[in-house]
Amino acid sequence: MKLYLLSSKIGDHANKLKEMTASGNKKVAFINNALDFSTDWHSRSKSDETDIHELESLGFNVDILDLRQYFNKQNDLEATLGHYDVIWVKGGNTFVLAQAMKLSGFDEIIKDYHRTQRDMVYGGYSAGICILGPTLKGIHLVDDPNQKPYGEQHPAVWEGLNLVDYVIAPHYKSDHPETEDMDNAIEYMIANRIPYKPLRDGEAIIIS
Repeated sequence: MKLYLLSSKIGDHANKLKEMTASGNKKVAFINNALDFSTDWHSRSKSDETDIHELESLGFNVDILDLRQYFNKQNDLEATLGHYDVIWVKGGNTFVLAQAMKLSGFDEIIKDYHRTQRDMVYGGYSAGICILGPTLKGIHLVDDPNQKPYGEQHPAVWEGLNLVDYVIAPHYKSDHPETEDMDNAIEYMIANRIPYKPLRDGEAIIIS
């Protein structure tokens, strides 16, 4: 499985994403559940529209895939994901995203895709890449782990997907509202010996 990981939005390497999917069907499953905590529907809709437009401008066909529709339906989700060459996961709250992935079984599906080296691309930014490391510790200084839009009965998820062996710290030294919080998160990770990789807005981690 290929990884196209950004600090913010599509980044400055869009042509590389096109190259990574040159032989595929150009269908994107767009996952926006990291924003399920938000009640500002107008801002959320505009953000989705911007992201989707950027992907469509590169020649992709984009479908919104709401993980809430697959809670306790992992087999159905796996069947749906089989129609796509690209999974795109946008930013928001990493802990909310982790809950949605766990409740839908997405976490187990994507781990299996990675383990079996499935020919597809996982792409995304901000929370969509913070989730990929071994732990969410440190990220709790940026995102609130107590945000629980799916019910208080669901405990916060502190484990990452472990698709990379370090925590990705986006918005590092960038013109972004979360930059100062991310500096604090990095200090926490250094103090607790958690491997991490900082990523500035505009930069990408590409594993193909």
